[in-house]
Amino acid sequence: MVLATSLMIGGVAMAAGTAKTQHGGQEPIPPRQSWSFAGPFGRFDPAQLQRGFEVYQKVCSACHSLNLVAFRDLASPDGPDFSEAQVKALAASYKIKDGPNDSGDMFERPGRPADHFPPPFPNKQAAAAAFGTAPPDMSDLAKARTYPRPFPLFIFDAFTQYQEQGPDYIVGIMNGYTHPNDPHYNEYFPGHKIAMPKPLSDGLVKYTDGSPETVKQYSRDVAAFLFWASEPNLDARKKMGFHVMIFLIVFAGLLYFTKKRIWANVEH
Repeated sequence: MVLATSLMIGGVAMAAGTAKTQHGGQEPIPPRQSWSFAGPFGRFDPAQLQRGFEVYQKVCSACHSLNLVAFRDLASPDGPDFSEAQVKALAASYKIKDGPNDSGDMFERPGRPADHFPPPFPNKQAAAAAFGTAPPDMSDLAKARTYPRPFPLFIFDAFTQYQEQGPDYIVGIMNGYTHPNDPHYNEYFPGHKIAMPKPLSDGLVKYTDGSPETVKQYSRDVAAFLFWASEPNLDARKKMGFHVMIFLIVFAGLLYFTKKRIWANVEH
């Protein structure tokens, strides 16, 4: 018991030392945001996801692909909840490379709801030639990009079910361009040098619902959309988890009372 306690204390101390080394005032932690989808009962806000898609479409899609998302996914009631007519019109506005036809040639056609979003470049080599390095695909960016949580925050996260490091990190990066004379300096990016210059500015995207047209609002909206893109079944998974927990509680109660009933007349 003493040995186990000593090992646990030593492990916590080592983790604390590592976190202190990584975050010794050199790389600030992105501020934690408040999200509608946080926690076991959180749900995506369709209006926010629609705004986030608008930011992606008008700003991010010029460089970043969204390969794992199909147009019809935008009609998900647990997601952006666009109407079928909106999805069809959106898909038709894109040109999709298809083929070969009867002559063996590739051709372009209007997009269909079942198609995935076409990438801005035909391949990674073309993207790298344009930017020096290929911009990452954004389909799972909110799950792939995160930051280490120092002690004792990573312990609290286990009890508070904090899983939104990805969108918090994206918001931090979008708001981390704090040096106006250095477009590649970013307060929250490791090393503080990022290849992507500041992509957002106030008033860049026009909202029709009256939401603030600021970098902070844009970054929150697009971060929420990208988190949905990486976790499109989040709402359904949470609903199923709630139902499973209710079932397990009822089942455990039935087992307890069944045991009490069976062994009621048996002397112990």
